[in-house]
Amino acid sequence: MTNNISYKDMQEILMDELRLLHYPVALKFIFKEEELEDFVKNVSYYEPVKPLTFCQIEIAARMKKQTVLVMRGNIGCSNAAFVFGWKSYDDAEVKSHLKYVKDWDQAVRFVKTKPRLPEGAMKALIVSPLADTYFQPDTVHFYCDNMQAYHLLVDYMSAMDVHPLHPNLTINSAACGGNVFSYLEKTANLITACSGTYNSGKMERGEINVIIPGEHIEATVQRLLDRIKNLGSSSLTRPGDHFPGADICKNCPMIVFRKKKDSIVS
Repeated sequence: MTNNISYKDMQEILMDELRLLHYPVALKFIFKEEELEDFVKNVSYYEPVKPLTFCQIEIAARMKKQTVLVMRGNIGCSNAAFVFGWKSYDDAEVKSHLKYVKDWDQAVRFVKTKPRLPEGAMKALIVSPLADTYFQPDTVHFYCDNMQAYHLLVDYMSAMDVHPLHPNLTINSAACGGNVFSYLEKTANLITACSGTYNSGKMERGEINVIIPGEHIEATVQRLLDRIKNLGSSSLTRPGDHFPGADICKNCPMIVFRKKKDSIVS
């Protein structure tokens, strides 16, 4: 660990200051056999019992705090297999997108313009809570609400001196394609749920996807800490309040609380 802030501390800061409901998910794309052997030898992990969609696999990390090793045969979603380079382009992949588009030709263009890892290059994929990541993550995936997403990306843009941010939304590959895009382009991403993540990925609360490259996560967290020091809290909507998305009109004179009396502890 070469970070000034440990991944465990980053997770605690993000969970507390942004009131995250889900653990941030650290992703590591494994391209070398020695990295895979190192992980298997040194880390306690879970494996899917049956093939699952990628967004179903992430549930284990973000909801159950489990580290999961994902091999090619564990992916039961052709869209994810395609963007991970674990499935070749074919007519079946085009056909699975026809419900989203005007015609076959448009489906072909939309599939071929998805972000994609080199075919056959990835050996395995690891998902884990950020605090438990064994490697420096390639990406960190947040399932969060609108204002949590806003706070994360404002801090990201400030930390990385990027403005405006240009997200990349693709059809039917929010979690899988969104992470591949951030990994390849080395930039943060903001994506709605796709039909797969909404249903099988359990995003029925209206969560939104924020993905930050692993090499940028410490700078983003440090920017959050600097803001807290300067503003008195993590909140951009009401500086000084601890809750980052308080649904209160700014400077409203009606919604104010005053401490009247300290409690008496016998």
